Amino acid sequence: MARASFNTTSSRSESAAEPELDAGTEQTRRTLLLGALATTACLGCSTEARAGEDAPGSDERPQKGDLLVFSEGDQEGKPVTLADLAAGGPPVHAWPKDPKTSVVRSASRLNEILIIRLDPAELDEKTRERAVDGILAYSAICSHAGCPVTAWVKSDVGDKDVFKCMCHNSEYDPRAGAQVVFGPAPRRLAALPLALADGSLSVAGNFIGKVGGAQPG
Repeated sequence: MARASFNTTSSRSESAAEPELDAGTEQTRRTLLLGALATTACLGCSTEARAGEDAPGSDERPQKGDLLVFSEGDQEGKPVTLADLAAGGPPVHAWPKDPKTSVVRSASRLNEILIIRLDPAELDEKTRERAVDGILAYSAICSHAGCPVTAWVKSDVGDKDVFKCMCHNSEYDPRAGAQVVFGPAPRRLAALPLALADGSLSVAGNFIGKVGGAQPG
């Protein structure tokens, strides 16, 4: 009887333990599954973060040999050609683009450029020496507070069209090296040397002058 009682008790204990083992196994499986899902999610996040990062070189200043491409409008990303530039303005806005990697250097707003085509006879001597078929390039960032230079309008102090920053009304004459002709800007816009080959524009050298504003904008 004792043995029978013992055996019965053992059998019940084993039966009671089995659900606990099953529950423990299930919990372990759930933990592993959740861990795997979390890892996959993190990997996905990392991939998305990497995809959203700026490409190497996109924040570097214009390099010699970079192509110039439209920074806005219907032709955004397309090369700026001689045919795209109307004589006498208005200017077009452009980014430099590495022709080897196809990276557009648009990660820094300080890289945006104004390109304009003017009558060479209207340019002063120094500006004419730097022009290519009357085409000039300047930084599109105002030297006062760092706002974008967006307007091509009649000057407040003369009868010529000039670059104008609408933030604080600084004006620059591209015919004279983009010197300041009106407003609080402390210095001229930085100039960018250009080259022209097969109708397309490229960068011929580093910015001449300081790029960016004197005050936080």
